[in-house]
Formats: sequence, structure tokens, C-alpha cells
Amino acid sequence: MKRIALLVASTLLVTPALAQAPAAGGPRVPASRAEIGLSFAPVVARTAPAIVNVYAQKTAPRNNPLLDDPFFRRFFGDRGSPDVPGFDRRRERVEQSLGSGVLVDRSGIVVTNNHVIDGADEIRIALSDKREFDAEVVLRDARTDIAILQIKGGKGDFPSATLGSSDDLQVGDIVLAIGNPFGVGQTVTQGIVSALSRTQRGITDYGFFIQTDAAINPGNSGGALVDGAGRVVGINTAIFSRSGGSQGIGFAIPADMVRVVLQSALSGSKVVRRPWLGADLQQVTPDIAEGLDVTRPTGALVQSIFPGSPAEKAGLRAGDLIVAVAGQEVDDPDAFGFRFATRPLGGSVDLGIVRQGKPATLKVALETAPETVPRDEITLTGRSPLAGAKVVNVSPAVMEEMRTLDATKGVVIVAVEEGSPAERTSFRVGDVIMDINGTAITTTADLQRITRTPVRAWRVTLQRGGRVISALLPG
Repeated sequence: MKRIALLVASTLLVTPALAQAPAAGGPRVPASRAEIGLSFAPVVARTAPAIVNVYAQKTAPRNNPLLDDPFFRRFFGDRGSPDVPGFDRRRERVEQSLGSGVLVDRSGIVVTNNHVIDGADEIRIALSDKREFDAEVVLRDARTDIAILQIKGGKGDFPSATLGSSDDLQVGDIVLAIGNPFGVGQTVTQGIVSALSRTQRGITDYGFFIQTDAAINPGNSGGALVDGAGRVVGINTAIFSRSGGSQGIGFAIPADMVRVVLQSALSGSKVVRRPWLGADLQQVTPDIAEGLDVTRPTGALVQSIFPGSPAEKAGLRAGDLIVAVAGQEVDDPDAFGFRFATRPLGGSVDLGIVRQGKPATLKVALETAPETVPRDEITLTGRSPLAGAKVVNVSPAVMEEMRTLDATKGVVIVAVEEGSPAERTSFRVGDVIMDINGTAITTTADLQRITRTPVRAWRVTLQRGGRVISALLPG
């Protein structure tokens, strides 16, 4: 079970009443017993109608573990696959998942976690007033774990919440969590913002999270992080837990990142449009910091530059240490990725760097990675070890999505079907296929043509994580 959750946060204010008239100096403690007795009910009443339940359903085959053994497959073949004639539909099972979501537009636009609806055949939205509607996916972004849904039907007069700015939050701000933990029904919990800018959690590609101690549990995923004024400042995506329940450490995706995905969806784009730097970055260790002659092991070290990228045009070099984006400090590559990806496209942004021990500033253009060649997406079939792998042609846009500069041309795996020959042979997302049986692979059409013809053995050369790997696989 993926341990995931929902949380809701407060910005500067201790109580809803104080939120209406904040002190000039910023956060303050309650000044009287009357203030201590104030309730969060007005904030909940304003926000809760926009928090929904998201039910996702998908159908999957009941896999027979015996079919994982090549000996038994000799006799039974692949009759356990729904793609094979004679497959018994009674062998299928229905999987259901429950999460939360946030209505952010009166037309029925819902923000939730991508993992809540991943692989779903049907999605249903239940509102707090008991109305239920089917929904369709408008845009999903696995890199941020955000999905945008559109409710089908209705009169376009749905309740909606307002997106705030996650940068307004401070550690210690009171927060509320509103969601549907364990399917018991809409629930509100309260806590504080425990930490900001949490990185290196391994939850999403853009690892930059708000941490809270508000009680959040499975079923809360995709819910809203709301401040004392009723603004959504984050979408909850994970909890740290040894038991599967809340232990007071939950993580929310900042609203500033959610806004990037939402704006791409509302513009009609099928992919998230975000700025592209065109450089590989590395974590700074104490040893590296000493070698760079900097006092603290912080920042993002440039390893390599993509030819023709905004980084190259701006004069960024391998060995430069990026320490700030638009004046905001960055502690590591994850923090840089968040700060850079949430900048608006167009224009430029100042990067603070350290080069050979001296500070400098570079102006980098904010533009998307180009799609220099068509993707020509293909899912490979047949009897090759690559069957079940989804591949596309390499371009800067594809490599940016994969968060790697491993290749400038060729074919890269972007998905691997569960239980497929490609998965059993240990091919991975991000593998760049370079050569098969002595033939160079330059396009997906090349790869499809070669893998259609069965052979006794397959010699595959690929690039993975900067390393070239060659393997001989049985036919």
C-alpha cells in the first residue's frame, strides 16, 4: 500500500477571526481568552464544499503465478493475457482506489493526485452535498503527482476553492486537513506547518514539499492544504508512516507547483509546459563544497550542458554552482527544480552562481524544451524481450521529461507494462536503446521493425544512467 495523505495549512494567522484582520507585524499569539476560544468553523464552512471524494476503478487480469515460470508457459502459452483470443473475462478482477480532490473552478475542474487515478478505467466524483458525477482526465503529470479532472454533467455551478501561494506559509502556521481518510467520510484535522522546502523525499520528480503534523491518512491523497483565509496552498501526496496510519509527518505539493499544471490543462495543452534549463545537476556534498571553496554544502552543481539549451546560451558551464533563482536560495537540485519550474514562461530569470569561488549572476531564458523530432510513440509487441515497452524518439523535450541528458538522439523507453516480457527482462523507464543485433536504432520505426522478427538470441545495447550496457538475451 502506498502511504499517502491529505493536509490543509494556515498562512500567517492563529485563528479564522484573526485571519480577517492580521496584525501589521505579521503572525501573533492570541491576545485574550476570547481569541483563544475562536473556532475554525468559518474556514471549514468556506472550504469543505470544494473538497470532493475521488473514486477510481480499473480492471486487471488475475495473473496466475505459475505463468511466471517459462516451463509452464511452454504448455499454457499466454492464455492468461486479455489480449489473447479465448481469454476468460472471469479471470479479471476489479481494483478500486479512494482519494480526495479539490474543485478549483465552478465549471467542475478538480485537482487530485496522479497516483489516485493512475490506470483507472472509470473515475467518479462525489461532492460533499452527496451529488455524484463521472469525470474524465484532462491532464496528468506523473512528475509532480498531479492530475486535473473535468466533471461530466452538472450545470457548471460547482463550489470552488481559491489557489493561494505556498510561499506565504511560515513554519508554525496552523493548518487544517480536510479529506476522506479510510473512506469514513469528510473529516477535518488540525495541526501546524512543521517544515517547508522538504526535498529528497523520493516522492515525485519535483521534490519540494510542505510538511505538517495535521493527522492525515490513506484516502486523504489529493486533498487541499488550506490557509486561515480559506486559500488552497498545497495538495497532499504522502505520509511518513511505519504502520500505514498517521504518525504526524505528512507532505503536500505546494500550490505554486499545482498552478503550473493547472494552467497547462486550462490552456488545452496535453503536456505540462514548464521552463527548461538544459543542464544536469548534482547534489553538493561536504567534500565537493570544500573543493569548490564554499563554506556550506548547498546549491546545485552543474555536471553537463545540453547543446543549444538556455543554459548554454546564458553562459552556464559545467562546474558552476547554482545557489539562487530570482534571489531565492536553493539548497539542492530538487529545490532548484521547484524554483525554476514554477517561474512563468517567457522573459528570463536571474541565476545566482559561484564560479571558481567567485559569485556571479546569469540571465537565463524561460522557454520550454523543443520537440525537435516527432515522438512517434509505439508500444512494442511480438516475441522479443522488449515486448510491452512503450518507446518514443529522443528530443530535448523528451529528455527534459525524463530528467536526464543521457542522449541527444535515438529511442527511449517511457513506460513498461506490468508483467510484460520487457518488465521480466528488467528493462526500465529511461533506458535509451542504441543497438540491437548489430543494427543501430535511430527511430521507433527502426525498433519496431527489428523486434517483429523472432530470433534465437537478442544482443541489446542500451544507455542507462550515463552507462552503456550490453546484454545477450534469449529469443
